[in-house]
Amino acid sequence: MKPQPSDGFEWVQAAGGPALVCGALRPYADHLFTTRAWALGSHAQTRDEDWQPVATRLGVEPARLARMHQVHGAAAVVRRAGDPQSAGEPLPDADILISDDPSLALAIQTADCVPVLIADRVTGAVAAAHAGWRGLAAGVPGATVAALAGKLGSAPADLIAAIGPSISAARYEVGSDVRTRFLAAGFSADAIARWFCPGSRSEHWLFDGGRSARDQLEAAGLQAGRIHSSGLCTATYPDLFCSYRRDGAGAGRLAAAIRRLMPGGMTP
Repeated sequence: MKPQPSDGFEWVQAAGGPALVCGALRPYADHLFTTRAWALGSHAQTRDEDWQPVATRLGVEPARLARMHQVHGAAAVVRRAGDPQSAGEPLPDADILISDDPSLALAIQTADCVPVLIADRVTGAVAAAHAGWRGLAAGVPGATVAALAGKLGSAPADLIAAIGPSISAARYEVGSDVRTRFLAAGFSADAIARWFCPGSRSEHWLFDGGRSARDQLEAAGLQAGRIHSSGLCTATYPDLFCSYRRDGAGAGRLAAAIRRLMPGGMTP
């Protein structure tokens, strides 16, 4: 039996396997968070053909499924409607994708890191962001909101965010170097206290990446009631999710993908 997600998330069955969707995001964007049953979940080195089920589920050709070479930073790539297709080009080094193009789907991959999907209720723009602890220390959630506002004209108050499964604090003990990185980045003492609790070993901490992502989105101007989190831990459910912390270098990958809906709730 699958665990019950929280905050309006629900399970759906697709051709690629079971997946999660966020009810609050559904009216504005087609999207999903995959499980390890999908092709991507079977091995650590993803192949282009592994993305076919994700593209099919979102109704695009694989060439219209935009991806990145994720580097644990906070750089954003913008794909505007009308941009020339970039088939055959190397994937850009980035961790944030934003677009206003309904013919394009955006996708990221994770294996414990925090996946964030965002849709603008007014303009229709969408975003997909990958945030491990390094990305969270670099401010990926706020950088995503800033990119949507600066490049595609989104107002933060109009955005809805869905935070997919990631490793929970209870399963994610980190060294003091991680906490020090957040301190050096200038996050407040209150925020650090919310995100880091003492671990089982000296100078180790339990890090809550999902809470960090939520707080950073709210600080960037999203309304608290429009930030939704599945509440599911990737390391806790080996039959459902891939986890690098649990499985090591051989862990498979999960995908989070999103596509803008046209007015009336339809994809092109």
